[in-house]
Amino acid sequence: MAVPATVDNSSLQVIHDPDGRIVAINWPQALHAAPDRYLHESIDQLFGPVAIAPYLQRVKQVLDDGQNQTFQCIVRCGPHPVGLDFKLSLVDWHDAPGQPYIKGEGSILTVADTAQMPQHVSTMGIAVDPCSNNAQAGLLANISNYHGVLTNIASNIRKTLELETIWQQTVDGLGTLLDLHRCLVCDYSVAMQTLNVVAEFHQPELDPCLGQTFELANKADFRCTINTLKPVLSDFDREDNDAGPYTVLTVATCYRDEPNSVLLLQMPPERPWHPLEIELVNELTDQVGTAIAHAKLFEASRTLADDLQRANEKLIDKNDELEEARRYAEEASRLKSEFLANTSHELRTPLNGMIGFLRLVLDGMADDPEEQEEFIEEAHKSALHLLNLINDVLDIAKIEAGKMEIDLTAISLQELFSDVENFTRPQAEQRGLYFDMKLPATLDEIKLYGNYQRILQVLLNLIGNAIKFTPEGGVTISAEVKPQSIRFQGRVWPGHIKISVEDTGIGVSLEKQNRLFQTFSQVDGERTRQYGGTGLGLAISQRLIEAMGGKVQFISMGEGLGSTVTFTAILYQEPVIMAELEGKHMA
Repeated sequence: MAVPATVDNSSLQVIHDPDGRIVAINWPQALHAAPDRYLHESIDQLFGPVAIAPYLQRVKQVLDDGQNQTFQCIVRCGPHPVGLDFKLSLVDWHDAPGQPYIKGEGSILTVADTAQMPQHVSTMGIAVDPCSNNAQAGLLANISNYHGVLTNIASNIRKTLELETIWQQTVDGLGTLLDLHRCLVCDYSVAMQTLNVVAEFHQPELDPCLGQTFELANKADFRCTINTLKPVLSDFDREDNDAGPYTVLTVATCYRDEPNSVLLLQMPPERPWHPLEIELVNELTDQVGTAIAHAKLFEASRTLADDLQRANEKLIDKNDELEEARRYAEEASRLKSEFLANTSHELRTPLNGMIGFLRLVLDGMADDPEEQEEFIEEAHKSALHLLNLINDVLDIAKIEAGKMEIDLTAISLQELFSDVENFTRPQAEQRGLYFDMKLPATLDEIKLYGNYQRILQVLLNLIGNAIKFTPEGGVTISAEVKPQSIRFQGRVWPGHIKISVEDTGIGVSLEKQNRLFQTFSQVDGERTRQYGGTGLGLAISQRLIEAMGGKVQFISMGEGLGSTVTFTAILYQEPVIMAELEGKHMA
């Protein structure tokens, strides 16, 4: 049974027989709706299953010695338990002349002026006979000490803004002060309509409840105290032993009339609540509710500050990213402008050559047919050079747009190297450079998986650069078989071929090498004007090789130390290496 604790301003009068059966009762404001509902009922309807035992002992003492008994107690009239100053005396009852009856008279208890200390408050060093009226003066002197302990608990709670500390200090303080069996703080979630046990004080023989969650719909006492914002007393019977019934007080802690937690205080079995105890709990819960609200506001503000800090950091990071993007866009714009300037120059050079030589022929400036043929040949070379430049621009445009389509098939490495040598050896020898090509020693033909024209284009570009940027020394082209299974286009291939183009040329400084494969980027604008070119060759080569499942790498130890460019191509079938064959023969 769960009933809210309330206060009524009218007095209570009740008459019952020695066995506790009520024959008359008067409490106007409490019983106006059903004045006869307690008639012929047991007196424990007023006192509950725990408090009835000490009450009946007092009744027995009055019947034995005829002396009046005065005490404080909690009386339940209907759903409202209230603290009363109570007096028991003998009275004659007209329906049973000559038989003793008990008359009980109760008035609202004024705790600050008349309350006696409960006997079990051992922290004060108080031990009195609750039936003795002579102890009243001493008890009144100790009330301030009782409130002093409560004030100390409240002071400790107000000194912190840590929720866990407030919760734990509350249960520890109340549990010790009131000698409770158990004291819980249950955090109330309005959204979830649940109460979670966040702090606990309990005697060693009891099982802990910390961490448990209660559904508000299943807890009538919690629901009642949250809805009414008034204390609620509930009676329970222990099923695990014969210790007897016990009572539980549930009190909602509030801030501005909004509940934020519920305190649950469990008395030891068969010990009733004292009016002073409920009054003190009420006083403390008001301060606990405020402390919890302030701590939650502080926690929320700290969380908000952390969120704002994180948001600010994200904004700073985003601003840095935007600034980096702006610098990148400006650099890209600058590079494209430089690229257009260089490309325009590169396009004009062969175009002017074509126009010049053809004009000489048209104007009849050739002295003989041989010279005329020479002019036409030079114009043809300029036209081919112009075509290559235009092809580079078109290729990079297709690659940037994602429209470059490459058909892959098996191709011969020997045939590829033969064509490369025919194109480039004369250029190297014309500049006085040595030109070496090295193929792996195999018994069968080495076949690659790729596009013949695109791999030829890459090799011609890399070797052309090596010749162009090598004033002395020479160029070496080599191939190496790497028999290691790789997966490409959903198929496993036996390995790859590593092709290297090494020169003894001008090299590239380490800090500038990361720009080599950027589109529209040239390592040195001054050098580009000196040697010519659009700066697209390596970028195109890298995109083409990657589209065929390979990788491109540039290696140079610095300026004046030469350079090596390597790329890989998928091995179509694994060849028989002569060294392996010789090893087998030797074995």
